[in-house]
Amino acid sequence: MPVLLLAAVNPAFAQSTVVQAVPAVAPAQPQATVLTLPANTELTITPNSEVSSKTMKEGDVFTFSTVYDVIMNGYVVIPKGTRGQGKITWRTGKGAFGKSAKMDLGFEWLEIGGRRVAVEGTHRQEGQGNTAATLGTVLAVGPFAAFVTGKSATVPNGMQLKAFTAESIQFSTSGVAPVPQQAAVLGASGVSQGTTPMVSAVASGDHAQ
Repeated sequence: MPVLLLAAVNPAFAQSTVVQAVPAVAPAQPQATVLTLPANTELTITPNSEVSSKTMKEGDVFTFSTVYDVIMNGYVVIPKGTRGQGKITWRTGKGAFGKSAKMDLGFEWLEIGGRRVAVEGTHRQEGQGNTAATLGTVLAVGPFAAFVTGKSATVPNGMQLKAFTAESIQFSTSGVAPVPQQAAVLGASGVSQGTTPMVSAVASGDHAQ
């Protein structure tokens, strides 16, 4: 009991042994900022189903999806699988003497964060005809070669095409972002902070660090 006796003799010692509780300080919350994915950002897309000159005509629309995530500063701004719409802007049918069909696809918009974001880009597809074989058929069968037709122009699901954003996309961050983290895309009223972009398109499950 020597400590108790010393405390009784010397009150100053007793006071020095009292532990003072220090209130915990809450960590500062990260401040959200607004970043801007610039226009003309490259996208890799693919049709959701086959687009063919055999079954579609000029003016018909089709849907497509992005193949890779588009990441900026550790945030997924455009996730893999984001859907959009395109249109057949020009088409010719297949013809006699092995003439294959041709068509132009135009890309119009993506739906991101509940709004449509304009995209641009075109792709021309031609039927995979065989000119050499057709010429041989003409020489072999003469007038009956007129019945030899070319191939339809076809863009299958899985074929990768290039498109580009036609406008900037603003999104908010939480300050600290694990990679990858889904960005909160803003409407047209968001204010850009002028941040220099670091943009990449990577396959899902293979994100840039």
